[in-house]
Amino acid sequence: MHHFVYFLFALASSCFARRWNDTGKGAIIFEEAWTIPELIGQIRRAWTLYMVLSCAQPCIQGISDPVVAASMAVKVNNDLAAAIANNTMRFGGFAALSMHNASTAAQELKRAVQELGFFGALLNDYQQSGPDNGKSPYYIVCSVLDFFHTATLLYYDQPEYDVFWEMVTELDVPVYLHPRGGIAQLTALQYQHAIWLNGAAQQFASTLSNHVLGLCTNGIFDRFPLVKVIIGHLGERIPSDLHRIDEQLLRQISRGMPMRRNVTSYWGTNLFETTSGNFATPLLKFHIDQIGLDRILYSIDYPYVNMTEGANWVDTLPLKHEDLLQLKRGAAIKLLGLNK
Repeated sequence: MHHFVYFLFALASSCFARRWNDTGKGAIIFEEAWTIPELIGQIRRAWTLYMVLSCAQPCIQGISDPVVAASMAVKVNNDLAAAIANNTMRFGGFAALSMHNASTAAQELKRAVQELGFFGALLNDYQQSGPDNGKSPYYIVCSVLDFFHTATLLYYDQPEYDVFWEMVTELDVPVYLHPRGGIAQLTALQYQHAIWLNGAAQQFASTLSNHVLGLCTNGIFDRFPLVKVIIGHLGERIPSDLHRIDEQLLRQISRGMPMRRNVTSYWGTNLFETTSGNFATPLLKFHIDQIGLDRILYSIDYPYVNMTEGANWVDTLPLKHEDLLQLKRGAAIKLLGLNK
């Protein structure tokens, strides 16, 4: 059941977050981790105040059967709520959701926020569907057509997901879009030539950035202007290429693209990024110039990156004291409503 190991983020739950470990100095971060006891020592050494647990990739997005996925989402959320019940000053919850059906996802999100006290949801990119359930790449070696007949990938930028985004708006909670490992068929088709590009080096950013740009170009943020989406790893490279993205998408207006603004503008109203796993100071400075410090949240990417490494990096950034506090905690407090 490694798909359901609990995933750590610096968010907070609406049930518990009104009483959180706020010293006025420590960081709020978005992280991965395995166990709460292990994290207690880690967060103390890294001057971290608050995190939220959720489910590591691909989690429910890796379950192709809609009935099994919906049931497992409820179980994961209940188990997570129980796991943090005795330590809510430091930990909160972020819901796992089955995205096979938008109405089912919306209702489970509502339950997780209102009954379990979670602060939103984490979705591990697309929802895999269809009878294949991520078969071995060898299953599709003989015919690419088999892939299209057996595998269906569900993206949340389609009109049938409007009911989900309506609920997100009603609850006023963020949705974190996190990368996931590709299904075996995609891996075989796209990365067989250079398998080392599969995963964090290239595939994560490539696949998730397409999904995020789909939300933009298919008009999700125009129809639901209050929706808030968080993207890790310095925005999966999107803010690094905004000029070209905006320029090229202008050519798609005549083809019926429903997006009413440009992608850059959504970083001022709907999109946030974290620094998780990307301690590139020059790039961070460029992103501050492109999208603004208030759209960027500090993060580390533990356990893939050591928490102490992240803490040492962030405290050496050439930022004013008030700007550093904004990066480490201020933006997260506002986004999550921790002090409401």
